[in-house]
Amino acid sequence: MADRQLATLTAGEVAQKIAAGDISATDYASALIAQVEAVEGTIHAFAHFDGGHVLAQARALDERRASGAAVGPLHGIPVAVKDIFDTADFPTECGSPILKGRRPGKDATVVARLRAAGAIVLGKAVTTEFAYFNPGPTVNPRDPQRTPGGSSSGSAAAVAAGMAPLALGSQTNGSMIRPGAFCGVFAMKPSHGLISRAGVLTLSKTLDHVGIFARSLADIALTLDVLAGYDALDSDTRPVASPDFRATLMEPPPVVPDFAFVRTPVWDKATSDTRAAFETLVGHLGERVKTVDLPDSYAAAWTDQATIMATEMAHNLGAMVDRGGDGASPIFRELIAKGRATPAVEYLAARDRAPRYRAGIAELFAYYDAIITPAAPGVAPMGHAATGDPAFCSLWTLTGLPAITLPVMSGEGGMPLGLQLIGAPNSDARLLRTARWLIENLGS
Repeated sequence: MADRQLATLTAGEVAQKIAAGDISATDYASALIAQVEAVEGTIHAFAHFDGGHVLAQARALDERRASGAAVGPLHGIPVAVKDIFDTADFPTECGSPILKGRRPGKDATVVARLRAAGAIVLGKAVTTEFAYFNPGPTVNPRDPQRTPGGSSSGSAAAVAAGMAPLALGSQTNGSMIRPGAFCGVFAMKPSHGLISRAGVLTLSKTLDHVGIFARSLADIALTLDVLAGYDALDSDTRPVASPDFRATLMEPPPVVPDFAFVRTPVWDKATSDTRAAFETLVGHLGERVKTVDLPDSYAAAWTDQATIMATEMAHNLGAMVDRGGDGASPIFRELIAKGRATPAVEYLAARDRAPRYRAGIAELFAYYDAIITPAAPGVAPMGHAATGDPAFCSLWTLTGLPAITLPVMSGEGGMPLGLQLIGAPNSDARLLRTARWLIENLGS
């Protein structure tokens, strides 16, 4: 199989071929290195990439398999890792000159779990500065004149451009769902606390999530089976058994799913092609979907999310920005100043309201299997000075609910238009199963 064909396969397809002996980990790594060399000069998805190191990891895995040793479910699968995750063999600079040359002593928990499952760290994917709004050099593979979104810019672009079958990202506002939608790939922000954040740059303990970019739902389920679970180093993870994500994904739903189309109080931000696409979608689903409006009290949720994010980022990153002087961008210094100026009573009130929003939305899942809403106001905006508006993600990040964007719609210029599904609290496996049903029943 030619390198270019290999580079288009999903992680699950490659894992099967490696397990069957049809290809080696080195064969696949070589195919992806060739793809990186062909397109990275345009896309700029990687902050750090070392083809020689990738091949060394692949050869070691081939030797392990040849020795008869047990291999993991991601054996030989390269993964692009957002450059806020600690990696023992690559720098972790968080998109900032302040941390230039920083080399962690050990892997983040999720990176260690990937390696234990046989995965290869392909490279460090570009992040916006400290995973906030100041863009890096990455462009959108679907149209290089447009933003790839952020903050997980390089992760989404690497998967969309065929450079990686899987990528790690994070979301504190809209940093996974938005770039996944803009670049036309699957992206999942799991339930808050499902995946450990130990060894990942802390922006906001209340809001930070670790998630996955992939080319298929099956690949997301495969990766969740590796990453989900308790970690004593992250107090928000839970010491409970994880479901079998791959098995649940492939099960038929016990009943035909019903959906709530929730426009949210920011619906006026939706572009005309987004409105038209969702009108068509609602018409197609017919009696399986009902339009649901949230109470007026939810209008404050966007301000509350911003308050929590600014305050906790100022607490976690402010001292580092102070030491870095002019190394931080004006937009990031403004965020730190805003967080420091937030009265404690305002921050605590926002924190108190978050579980109430979550509890109110959770009541919908007594009647509906998932919520449907846009992933972004429209297609990826033109230009690279900004990463797009995260407004259609903020509420679901604040409430910690599982969310996934499905690349099944298109808008202006044929660009991807994200369809976002939100699931019940801690029902990530069920959400994947519902997403599979929806894709299979959308037709054209």
